[in-house]
Amino acid sequence: MSDNVNYTNNPLHGVGLKTLLTEIVDQYGFQLINAYLNINCFKTNPSIESCEKFLKKTEWARHKVEAFYLYEFKNLPRASDEQFALPPRERVVPEGQTPREPKALSFEDAQRMHERRAKRAEERRMERGSRAGGGRGRAQGRGGNTRHSRGRDTEGRSSANESTTADGKYDPWANWKNKQK
Repeated sequence: MSDNVNYTNNPLHGVGLKTLLTEIVDQYGFQLINAYLNINCFKTNPSIESCEKFLKKTEWARHKVEAFYLYEFKNLPRASDEQFALPPRERVVPEGQTPREPKALSFEDAQRMHERRAKRAEERRMERGSRAGGGRGRAQGRGGNTRHSRGRDTEGRSSANESTTADGKYDPWANWKNKQK
């Protein structure tokens, strides 16, 4: 197998992050991009510079934006499962595939996409729960130990060495002076 892979057919080849952001923001705007990607840098005081700074530091978000660029803006067909597992810049686009006109996106489509994802996530969660052994809780599944990490038992009561406020709420700082001694 050859180690020389031709990435020049990938639309991301030679495109800097700032150029990529400028192209998609000019086409869709910050609000629509945020509706599709749900990344805070497109929501809170968005600018090309702040988004670029965040995406350079945050690999998962950069991969999400690059995939959006490939499959929504450049409108490429979905990659094979093998290629989709790779980061977007490392994917090999077949020779015959060329970028097309950007997709027409809407807020309604973004909402439907989020609803489908939430439904699939719930289905996966339910499937995992049914395989976990009858739905027993994690704390009960380990030899009857019902203690949790914050000193509370399964009914939510505090343990004897931790204090509560006058209204009965848990206060983790109530005994800070006693713990220093």
